[in-house]
Amino acid sequence: MTRTREVTRSQTGQDGLLFVPAGEVVLRDEAAKTERTVALAAFELGACPVTRERYEAVTGTPPAGPGGPDAPVTEVSWADALRYCNLLSQALGLRPCYRLGDDPDARATRWDQDADGFRLPTEAEWEYACRAGSPEIRYGPLDAVARHRGNSGGRLHPVATRQPNAFGLYDMLGNVWEWCWDLYDPAVYGPYRVFRGGGWQDEPRGVRAACRRKSHPTLRIDDLGFRLARSV
Repeated sequence: MTRTREVTRSQTGQDGLLFVPAGEVVLRDEAAKTERTVALAAFELGACPVTRERYEAVTGTPPAGPGGPDAPVTEVSWADALRYCNLLSQALGLRPCYRLGDDPDARATRWDQDADGFRLPTEAEWEYACRAGSPEIRYGPLDAVARHRGNSGGRLHPVATRQPNAFGLYDMLGNVWEWCWDLYDPAVYGPYRVFRGGGWQDEPRGVRAACRRKSHPTLRIDDLGFRLARSV
């Protein structure tokens, strides 16, 4: 049995959430050849993915997967990420965003959009924040902004070792993929959830602002993590 440790703002990196202004983003589905424009309210997003050190501080459980304390946590499922959000919210006296069920497909999971706690970004929030106003496929030169197959040395790296985007966000591309809230395409893929951003072992094509991937919410793998969001 694990026990959640006492958590402070400095330990959790709450001060590392950055303000992202309201705006809109065009989401393109390259496979279906469709696009839609999504208007977004302002929100906050973690400057970096959640690290192994912070994950252990909140959950009381040493994380699986590779890397040192400043590396992004990996080997976390979509459901694990939501539990982390709820635990951190409770530790800091905030109202948790998620009601979690026991169904492995997470079909009973609900998001309380009036809650003031921590959550995962939506797919639209993620891409809008990643682009930070840039219409290009990346917010900067590939090697300058991302850890990918060509420059990672075949391993995970600490967060914030590449250049940030115009919003001050690090590692939006490369190093680890990041879970988002959204279902990918429920009519075709059922409960599969979206993740974005590309990872340390991906070719350049996978490390683009518009690149989408998906998997079952129980997936745990060594290049998939998450970052925090919060409504304002």
